[in-house]
Amino acid sequence: MKKSASVFLVFILFFSVTNLVTAQQTQIQYLSGTDKDHTVEWDFYCSKGRNSRKWTTIPVPSCWEFQGFGTYNYGKEQNLSDEQGKYRHTFTVPMSWAGKKVYIVFEGSMTDTEVWINHKPAGPKHQGAFYRFKYDITDLVKIGDDNLLEMTVSKMSSNQTVNDAERSADYWVFGGIFRPVYLQSLPRQFIEWTAIDALADGSFSMNIFLGNLIDADHVSAQIVDPDGNFLNESFSQKIVNQQEKVTMKTKISGHKTWTAETPNLYTVRVSLMKEHEEVHRIEQRFGFRTIEHRIGDGIYINGKKIKFKGVCRHAFWPDSGRTTSPEVSFNDVRLMKEMNMNAVRMSHYPPDVHFLQACDQLGLYVLDELAGWWGYYDTDVGRKLVREMVKRDVTHPSVIFWDNGNESGWNFELDDEFAKYDPQGRTVIHPSARFKPPNPFNNINTDHYRTYGDLKGLLAGSTIVMPTELLHGLYDGGHGAGLDDYWKLMWNSPMSAGCFLWVFADEGAVRTDRDGQIDVVGNQAPDGIVGPYRQKEGSFYTIAQIWSPIQTVMTELPKDFDGTIEIENQYDFINLSQCQLKWELVNFYRPEDTEIGHKVISKGMLRCPSAKPGEKAVVKIPLPSKWKNNDALYLTAIDHTGRELWTWSWPLKVPGDYLEEIINKQQTRVGKITAVENDDVLEVSAEKLGVKFDKTTGTLLEVSKNGRKFSLSNGPIWVGAGQLDKFEATEMKIVSAKASDSPELVHANYDDHYIVEVKNPDNFEKLLWKIYADGTLELNYRYQLSGDEFDFFGVSFDYPEDKMLSMKWLGQGPYRVWKNRMKGTTLNVWQRQYNNTATGQTWLYPEFKGYYADLNWVVLDTAEGDITITTYTPDMYLRVYTPPTMGPSGGREKAPFPSGDISFMHAIPPIGTKFNNASDLGPSGQLNISKGKYTGQLRFQFE
Repeated sequence: MKKSASVFLVFILFFSVTNLVTAQQTQIQYLSGTDKDHTVEWDFYCSKGRNSRKWTTIPVPSCWEFQGFGTYNYGKEQNLSDEQGKYRHTFTVPMSWAGKKVYIVFEGSMTDTEVWINHKPAGPKHQGAFYRFKYDITDLVKIGDDNLLEMTVSKMSSNQTVNDAERSADYWVFGGIFRPVYLQSLPRQFIEWTAIDALADGSFSMNIFLGNLIDADHVSAQIVDPDGNFLNESFSQKIVNQQEKVTMKTKISGHKTWTAETPNLYTVRVSLMKEHEEVHRIEQRFGFRTIEHRIGDGIYINGKKIKFKGVCRHAFWPDSGRTTSPEVSFNDVRLMKEMNMNAVRMSHYPPDVHFLQACDQLGLYVLDELAGWWGYYDTDVGRKLVREMVKRDVTHPSVIFWDNGNESGWNFELDDEFAKYDPQGRTVIHPSARFKPPNPFNNINTDHYRTYGDLKGLLAGSTIVMPTELLHGLYDGGHGAGLDDYWKLMWNSPMSAGCFLWVFADEGAVRTDRDGQIDVVGNQAPDGIVGPYRQKEGSFYTIAQIWSPIQTVMTELPKDFDGTIEIENQYDFINLSQCQLKWELVNFYRPEDTEIGHKVISKGMLRCPSAKPGEKAVVKIPLPSKWKNNDALYLTAIDHTGRELWTWSWPLKVPGDYLEEIINKQQTRVGKITAVENDDVLEVSAEKLGVKFDKTTGTLLEVSKNGRKFSLSNGPIWVGAGQLDKFEATEMKIVSAKASDSPELVHANYDDHYIVEVKNPDNFEKLLWKIYADGTLELNYRYQLSGDEFDFFGVSFDYPEDKMLSMKWLGQGPYRVWKNRMKGTTLNVWQRQYNNTATGQTWLYPEFKGYYADLNWVVLDTAEGDITITTYTPDMYLRVYTPPTMGPSGGREKAPFPSGDISFMHAIPPIGTKFNNASDLGPSGQLNISKGKYTGQLRFQFE
């Protein structure tokens, strides 16, 4: 959407100034648009790459690669493009600005920026992409007349340390004016900026920095609540000797504090006065909260020790790069809150202002980061950029820490610069500081990607442990996989301050030079919990369950269950009495039903009992008299704002109940069953069903129903694997009834069924087929393992992938699981169309292929007809095909799959991360230890 070339308005979005249009207010005139969805066309010339060496136009703000100019680069590439963009734009300054100060302000420009107004330099070249900077152009502009803005933006800086800090980094590096540009009109004497320190006890202190003082004599202020009510009387401070900084203090009562759980905000109205005349007024939003870094103890907010449940986030949108919008920012924060997170780390640069506003309003703790990724700014440039960063962000209550770079990108000479502009004295940290305890930087160990064992050792020490990147979410590994074990460790350790996951979203760029292909640069950028357009991966829900502030540890209902459930309050500030629970007794739809999901039979709401943070409480569901006749019990936790936190589900029936129900519905009758055999094949025919068996192995060769072939075959084959390089069942120690004897097929005809039994089957103790007269096929098997460790084990069948259309199943879903990512699913009837999604490379979620937990029944919808498979066996996993291999990697974030296509598993593998094997991620990442005999009973119907 384009706007006129010169827009005059009073705007609060980027400045926190008042919205009252009076002569004393800061006035803003946008020269560009405001975000990716609202732009203004400027004249543009690109020096190199696509569409270069000619004058044309470009929308501003934008990254020029997405507009068809220059060259796309990922920061770790050896040859980074160095094109320049030249911009021209004509604007008019209103006559009403005569006699005022005029500034031109840039919210962000990549990377070196030179500015001319009416052919004269506006000031020195600015170096650094992610920072607000401005020039005083009062003496350069013509009031009431046309003015020419000219800019040269160099993608690569002339200062190599800027390139080291920002450009040679593990993220996309773009060029252009990617954040808004505007004019700012101020009175001749004015309030330049403020820095607030408002504490939880109501103490309020504000540093007010004044510009161009002439005859103003005092500053006054008043604090206003969200409803416009004044919290205090106006308070003031005299200006002495034309001082440029005034400090004002007061203390109020009756206020509400700011936390991530209770993001209460206030506004202070600050006026620069000359006697009784208001010279200039601004409004600044803030929150009352106290941050304490207690060395050897923890991080405290308002006197409460906090554990951060956070994620790292790039400012990024797939078809506009670093140019985003308030809509993107607020939606991202809402998604983080939906995952029950309370914190976010900026990676690896300061974000858009509207993202911090979203964190202020919706409630997230923020680690605000100076750019630096294995390289850092020199001290001269760094000091200027720290000043620009802190001045812009200092009053946001969401900002809890300042990060001085990342992963060796630390200039130690900048550590003390932050405090010069921050009256709150926030702690400065070095993300991934690889210093050994007990003396990491500022006594907070932030090291990245520690193994579970390493972290356990660190938490036993006396140093605060807060990994700023805990698990690496490449493809489908990390994030949810391993988090449950890590979080239990951190939750129960007094030295843990929580953690941050890498990273929120896959950084996939829409390549305008590749017909719109989304490029994640191999395995460099597909690290997100959500996709480029915020498509939710399975880990999204795993995290939501693990980090729900209301928890129950009951994994199954006890036999004497009477509705009593223990819950734990894992909030920091909210009493459980402010929250609710919704319970439901449900019945699931059956395989023959066209509907999916469930019917609610009974339901109710419960107010949670009083329990302070960290306490446990007991609730009792008023179960109706025949509650056991239902299929499952659901319990949903609802927070103090009405948002659903998580829904737990407990089955009231076992898988065999559904199989018995199906059998009872069938009109099984005595019918003719015949068998024909030759040297290799036994063919059994019921009235409508034909089944062929391999006489040598007893495996299924082919099934037909009413003369129509179903390609389910080559099963059951026992499948099991140990280490990743061992996939052959013959390498495993399997005890069979008579392993040394050759298999032999024994078959017999009974009144209503035909039995085909394999004597001495390979890898099995028992292998028995039943063919019923009504066309049902049943398999019974048993095997025994010797106690070794296995990645997986179970039985498998072949079915052609090109004939698979969809599946409907009763089990945990809708997402697949791994051994170390079992949470995040719900027992229900789900349906999924076939897809070949490669997680992090394509984004049709949930994925079709993979392992699914707690199978009761599944209907495979194929091009040949429906195959309904029901089991008696509890705790059965369904495996459906093998996901595609996902790009180059070290292999740790891949998990093994058995041979065959459709499998019924007693054990499934864990998955690792980009940097850690699954076995490094905690107890659930270990291999499966076999426990003797395993049985399975499967019933097949073909329609």
